[in-house]
Parts: sequence; structure tokens; C-alpha cells
Amino acid sequence: MKQTRLIMVGGFLGAGKTTLLWESAIRLMQQGLRVGLITNDQAPELVDSELLRRQALQVAEVSGSCFCCNFNGFVEAFQRVKAEGAADVILAEPVGSCTDLSATIMQPLKHYWNAELRIAPLTVLADPMRLNAILSGESAGLHPDAAYIFRKQLEESDLILLNKCDLLNEEALAELKARTTAAFPQATILAASALHGTGLTEWLEAVMSRTDAGKRLLEIDYDTYAHGEAVLGWLNGTLMLHGTCSDWDAWLRRLMETLATRFDTKGYAVGHVKAIAENGKAYAVGNLTGTRETLTLRGHAGAGEDLKLILNARVETTPEELNRLIKEVLAELLGDTLREEVLAWRFLQPGRPNPTHRFTQIVSIQ
Repeated sequence: MKQTRLIMVGGFLGAGKTTLLWESAIRLMQQGLRVGLITNDQAPELVDSELLRRQALQVAEVSGSCFCCNFNGFVEAFQRVKAEGAADVILAEPVGSCTDLSATIMQPLKHYWNAELRIAPLTVLADPMRLNAILSGESAGLHPDAAYIFRKQLEESDLILLNKCDLLNEEALAELKARTTAAFPQATILAASALHGTGLTEWLEAVMSRTDAGKRLLEIDYDTYAHGEAVLGWLNGTLMLHGTCSDWDAWLRRLMETLATRFDTKGYAVGHVKAIAENGKAYAVGNLTGTRETLTLRGHAGAGEDLKLILNARVETTPEELNRLIKEVLAELLGDTLREEVLAWRFLQPGRPNPTHRFTQIVSIQ
């Protein structure tokens, strides 16, 4: 039976996982490999899924719960991608606030699906600014229980990939790698910039060749873990905006900047806020991973009469307050010239993690 390489990439919200998967998929396809992707979230209507589909990739979405709490859904997703896309490689991105993946995902996969899957080391992607704060014993601007999840993700990793290394000079990057190695000696430490494509070759060589997946199990307090997720309000929405706009890029920028300013003013820590503005084949993407200074925009949505907007927000406030604030900002920016049509809209607080499986021993692969 043909084995498909499965590459699991975890990491906290805003680490850049989707950009990494996008760039990695392109490189793997250039090598003649068929690539599928699996995205994951507590609710449907994902910016990540829409963005990846625009690369003509085979994408499956597991929504409504994390991989670990819907292991059967994850299995159905990889089987579908494997069958429909004849995938040689599957890249999987779990929920950014999820941890304990070794016990709940990696070990069950090794135990039940080893004949079909060749499982790569568990990669955890880390934002260097937040990582520096965590290594210094701080909370990286997050609630302490959310910071607990961040650290647990690093503790269980087989490979830590320091992303956004273009933001650091050579000396600062070397220091961060040394500090990370000292704090998490069990993991291989690599550095990359998914946005610019640097460092990806070395990481891909590691995850395409190694099979030492899920080498350790966490000791984890599920009460703290559950509260670390519950401090975040989650919102996923899809709108059609009707009316003429001469510059949808500028409109998206105003939306993201206004949201960032409101969150900063109120002291609401941002896990991430993502938006994709789609004008036919043209599109623009906004991404906020912390304070307003972290805002990035790319792509071009141009001008036109109608726009599809998908918005995902993970912010430290109640779901109700997050919904109120986002609705308020949208109303201001729509004004009298644009009209919204709500296609989907959901805001929530994640429930307590309840994994389908939780192995207490490492599964050995012969």
C-alpha cells in the first residue's frame, strides 16, 4: 500500500502556519508531488481554507472542534484528500490554541494508521517576538493561561521552526536559537521566513525524510488548558458587500486598522484577526497578530460593485463583546454607500477539550 507523508504543523495563533503551508505546498508541487491540505477550526468559514483553495490545492476542513476532539473527522478528512487528490503529501494545520497533540493525534495515528501514513516529526511554529517573551517568563501579551498553551506546544514539539526570522538581525536570531535550544533541548530548532521563503528548504528536507514523530507526551493541566482557550472570543463571518467602491484595498486597510485600534484601546490581546476580500479572481488579505504594529496586508482586490469578505477573529474578550465591536466597526465603514448581506456569522467561546483518544505511552514504529 502506498504511504502518504503527513506533516502536522502546530503553533499558537498568529505564528504564520497558513503562509508556511501555502509556500511549502508550492515547493512540493514543483517537485512533482501531489499535495493536499487539512485546515481546522472551532467554526466554519475559514480565511485559511479560502486562501489555500485559491492555489488550486485539494483542501479539506475540519470545523466545529479541534482535530483531537474530532479524531474521526480528521481521519475522514485525510482519507478524502488522499483519495480525491491522490495526495503524496498532506499538510495539516490544527487549531492555533490546541496542544497535547502528541498524545491525542500523533500516537493514535501511529497506532491505527501507520500502514497508510508516513508521519513526519511534529513541527511547532513560533513567532519570535512572542517566543522571546515566553522564554523570559512573561506572557507575551496574552492571558497567563493562553501563554501556558503556547509553552506546552513548544514542550511537546519534535521540531521548533522559528518563523518570521526576517524580523531579526543575524545576532538576535542566533541568540534566540540558543535560548530556545536551552529551554527545549528535546526539539530540533530551525529558522525560516515563510513569507519570504527563506529557510524552507531545510525544514522541508527534515519533515520529508524523518519519521521520529511524537517522541514525548505532555503533563498537562486540562483545567488551565481549557481556560486558556476560553479566554478568547472567536468570530467567523462571511459577508457580501454590495455597492460601488473605487479601492477595495484601501477599504480593507481601514477595516483592519480600525479593528486594531479598537482592540489596542480596550486592552484586548489579539490571537489573530484575518480577513480576505475577494473581488472575482482578485483578492487582498489582511492579517493582525497582536497590536496594530503587527498588521500586514497583501494582494490587490481592485475596484468594483460587489465584494466577498471573510473575517476570522480570535481576541481576548467575550464572544458577545467581540461581535458587538466588529459589527460596530463594519457599520461605520459601510456607511450609506455599501450594503451588507450576511452569508454566515458565528461567534463563540471554545468548550473544554475532550479528546477522542489520549495515549499514555509512546507508540513505536518499526
